[in-house]
Amino acid sequence: MLKMTRASARRSGQSLSVAGLFAGIGGIELGLHRAGHESAILCEIDPGASNVLRRRFVDVPLASDVREIKTLPPVDLVAAGFPCQDLSQAGCTAGIGGIQSSLVGHVFRLLDSRRRGPRWLLLENVSFMLQLERGKAMRYLVDELEARGYSWAYRVVDTRAFGLPQRRQRVILLASRTEDARDVLFVDDAASVNPLFSPDLWCGFFWTEGLRGLGWAIDAVPTLKGGSTIGIPSPPAIWNPRAGTISTPEIRDVERLQGFDADWTLAALDVAGVRRGHRWKLVGNAVSVPVAQWVGERLATPGEFDPTRSGALLGRGVAWPKAAWGGGGKVYPVAVSLWPLSVPAPHLSDFLAFPLALLSARAAGGFLSRAEVSSLHFDEKPGFLDDVRRHVVRMSRKAVA
Repeated sequence: MLKMTRASARRSGQSLSVAGLFAGIGGIELGLHRAGHESAILCEIDPGASNVLRRRFVDVPLASDVREIKTLPPVDLVAAGFPCQDLSQAGCTAGIGGIQSSLVGHVFRLLDSRRRGPRWLLLENVSFMLQLERGKAMRYLVDELEARGYSWAYRVVDTRAFGLPQRRQRVILLASRTEDARDVLFVDDAASVNPLFSPDLWCGFFWTEGLRGLGWAIDAVPTLKGGSTIGIPSPPAIWNPRAGTISTPEIRDVERLQGFDADWTLAALDVAGVRRGHRWKLVGNAVSVPVAQWVGERLATPGEFDPTRSGALLGRGVAWPKAAWGGGGKVYPVAVSLWPLSVPAPHLSDFLAFPLALLSARAAGGFLSRAEVSSLHFDEKPGFLDDVRRHVVRMSRKAVA
């Protein structure tokens, strides 16, 4: 069992009680705990994830199905990283009406179940939802909030801003009837750090792609994915330009790239029928812990929003920006970056603590064949495809040796 710590929120005395819906393996909850807040109830339907929560948050009541919860206990904050499969660029893109993502409607049902609702609502999901179906998902969310008298703000943030070498962009949506979410989400702003290519820096990419994109990341890995629906992992590939190797990280390092301790999800394997590869799905679907911790710390100690950052009123049908606030049918963009903070991150080569596995000849060969016929440009990645070709040859020889 992990002993939860109390951090800066205790200094202000603004510790919030939290209901965590669609809690997964507890990324939001762990971050909020580190910021000094406390969970009153958790809800998660996945058996493996539920067992992780049971081991990590031992004193917190755990419900299995949000559809079966009649009402929530009195809490200050409802947090929900609701299912992203229907909204993700890597998923089925069925939209907010898809079977999984439409479950967010139960969050609103539970808000209505208490006459006096929570002070705060925190939602998290993929940034692609701002583009999919011309932002239909975000329009649905804010319309539902405004119908209940909430004002709201959202911001796309990048996990790299918080000291982890993973390029992961997610929408953080915060709403309240009584508080100003702008004083939480828009107070902190920092310049992004985008290193230039160097042979001394490891580069991450998606070996499962090659025709339309690579998910290329210098000195970082691209967004960690959940893998297939049947538990087949989809780890990112890592190119070491000096050694010419193409490898993949171990699950314990993938957990660390999300801000968890190594083996955070090990308890999932204690559940009958859960495959080892399911841990990858659980981690890939999680919320990065330090992102939630930053939100939690700002909830405890809000700042003061600078109104000069706010832009002109947006009309309906206009593309959703990377950050905005609104209420009463009005939407205003906000000039802030994807980096609220700029916490120095170790080099990817220094961060990874566990042995890498060489990418198989079949996987590398499949990527190479797609990349060679694509219209992608590799000029800014000198030597990359040559190293992939040599890697395929080496791994093929090993396979027949």
